[in-house]
Amino acid sequence: MPVTLKDVAERAGVSRSAVSRTFTAGASVSAKTRRKVEKAATELGYSPNALASSLTTGRTKLIGLISNNFHNPIFLEVFDLFTRGLQERGLRPLLVNLSDEVAPDNSVQMLRQYSVDGVVVASSTLPPDFAEAFRSAGIPVVHSFGRYSSSPKVHVVGIDNIECGRLAARALVDRGYDTVAFLGGPERATSTQDRFAGFREEMLRHPQIRTRHSFAAAYSFQAGRAEMLRLIAEGPAQAYFCGDDVLSIGALSAVRDAGLRVPEDIGIIGLNDMEMAGWENINLTTIRQPIQQIIRSSIELVVAMLDEPDRYPEARLFPCSLVERGTLRPLS
Repeated sequence: MPVTLKDVAERAGVSRSAVSRTFTAGASVSAKTRRKVEKAATELGYSPNALASSLTTGRTKLIGLISNNFHNPIFLEVFDLFTRGLQERGLRPLLVNLSDEVAPDNSVQMLRQYSVDGVVVASSTLPPDFAEAFRSAGIPVVHSFGRYSSSPKVHVVGIDNIECGRLAARALVDRGYDTVAFLGGPERATSTQDRFAGFREEMLRHPQIRTRHSFAAAYSFQAGRAEMLRLIAEGPAQAYFCGDDVLSIGALSAVRDAGLRVPEDIGIIGLNDMEMAGWENINLTTIRQPIQQIIRSSIELVVAMLDEPDRYPEARLFPCSLVERGTLRPLS
């Protein structure tokens, strides 16, 4: 039989409420009583019941972690960092898979049923009103990798995707390409829209360079490969900003299967700098998104909102940088 709070109280010679207070953060209990309870608990091998504690404190310590793209390997890194970071703070991540779902209603209902203390929406493709639905339901929320706004309605932590588009365009211009193209993820995704907007804005400054654009069906290897095969059949550009590393790796596969060389025949630049991008057989030139800093900052905001749910929403942006590898021609 599992050891109960009553067993500990009898061993320590104190009341059950004294044991409960000992294991409740911030509760009042004398040092002498605390020592007796902790000694009895150690001897009996007792651990407080988290669910029972939530009934006393009104907090579950559950944090809903929502994503809608489990097909993208970058989210293995994201989930690893988020879950470890939350657990180190004594919080419990509740992972929610929203693949192919864009309406927030089901997610809000589910997470209210679990009485989560807060929510992290970890997505660069969901629109701002998705995270805002949680705030409207009274659930503290942070939109990680979300769309930047100078006056956000919820906390947003991420990067300036428009500036990343400009940065990719400048990298292609600096290398002397005559024909360049944007190969984005799904056109409805906010990250795709902003990265394309920045890319197009920068390329308008260089009218001597021919510019094209197209969109893949998803941020996935297969979608990137399929779109690049189509583009090669029509006559490819000299270089592509693929808007995401996993799209880039799919595009690389298509280029090589078509008997073309990278970067001699076609150059490719991605975005994220996920671990796979640096593998020797991929060696992808890309734009690094500071994922660790974004996740650390997101967790800080979630923790702060547990004590201050009405904290005024803020947007935190982190700078990106170009990572030189082997899929673009060298600088002139």
